[in-house]
This record gives sequence, C-alpha cells and structure tokens, in this order.
Amino acid sequence: MRIILVEDNESLAKGISYRMADVGHAVDILHDGGAADEYLRTDGGDVVILDINLPGLDGLSILRNMRARGDERPVIMLTARSDTEERVAGLDMGADDYLVKPFEMEELEARLRALARRKPREIRNRLTLGPLALDLDARQVEVAGNPLALPRREISVLELLLAAQGRTVPKRDILDHTYGVGADVEESAVEVHVSRLRKRLRPFGLTIAVRRGLGYALTENADP
Repeated sequence: MRIILVEDNESLAKGISYRMADVGHAVDILHDGGAADEYLRTDGGDVVILDINLPGLDGLSILRNMRARGDERPVIMLTARSDTEERVAGLDMGADDYLVKPFEMEELEARLRALARRKPREIRNRLTLGPLALDLDARQVEVAGNPLALPRREISVLELLLAAQGRTVPKRDILDHTYGVGADVEESAVEVHVSRLRKRLRPFGLTIAVRRGLGYALTENADP
C-alpha cells in the first residue's frame, strides 16, 4: 500500500514512515498543507493520513478539496485535540477515520487494515504483468503461481514499475516511492535496487529497460 502522510511534526512523520515501511508500505511525506493539497491532485497514493493543524492550509480544507473533486481515497485524520465538534466536522466532510494524538503505532496499523477491508474498491490489491503478480496487501510476489522472495525495497520498486504499465518511471519518482518524499537518500540507491530486480526478473521474460535521462520501464519480452 502506498500511503500519503501529511504531518508538520517532522519527528512524528518520520516515526510513522519508518513503522509503515517496516510492515511493507511505501510512504510519501509532506509537511505543508498548501503543498500537500497540490500533491494530492496528481499523485497515485492509496490512503491519506492527514493532520488537521498544518501550515499553509489546514487538513479539513485539504479534505474538503479532495472530496469536492471526487477523490474518494480513504483518509485518516490526525489531531492533537480531542474536541468533539472538530471530529464531527472531519467525519461529515468525508474522513473515514480519526486518531487523536498521542496514539500507538499498533492502533494506526489496525486502522489501516480496517480501511483496507472496508474500502476494497479504492485500494488496489493486485498488479500483474505476464506471469508476474504482486499482491499489494500481503506484499508478496508470485511468478506463474510460485512465490518469489524479494526484499521490501525491491517490492516497492516493482510496485511502481508495474503500476506504470510499461510507461517510463522517473528515477526520482522511484526514490520517493521507495523511501518517502524528502528522504535523505541518493538516487544511486535506485540503480542498485533496479539492477538486482532486473537480474531476478530476467529468467521469467521480463525486462527493466533503462531510458537514459528519463527513467525505467518494466516490459514483457516477446520471447523469454
């Protein structure tokens, strides 16, 4: 699952991101409400974790804009306040769930699992290409029905390449998807993951093509 996290508390945002990555999710982090509002208009995330108190634009306004343009992705609202009116306002605007800070990471994980069960149409659960299949919920890869063990970072790279359906994916997009937006990681890390993944997929007739200056694309060979 790809999670868009909008939280201006950088320590909390990193904590959530690390915990979600540990259980196999990719996390994109944004700290400013205005920037998040723009980002959510074009990104391909599956679930949004949205703080209410943000610089630039508050979370309720971001949620209102999402629903006004027909964006029905699941949204979990976060707030440091337990005010009932605020909670009701968020739910009335279309929030799917609500967490009051401080909260336990186990509770957040449980809320995400509940959303995945309640919103099966909004959260993609399977990507395929030829004999290859990626179960997004279980974070498991199969080739012709047989399991293929991959490290979680490579699964994140594979997820983005499969979702692109043969289109070129920029290296920066892969880096952001795999490590989270704003992560202090060099783009060379992507090259390592792609190289290893290419070797694993080659025997099954699948190719990760390098398009210099543009990015990478996953395709199926005509003759494996």
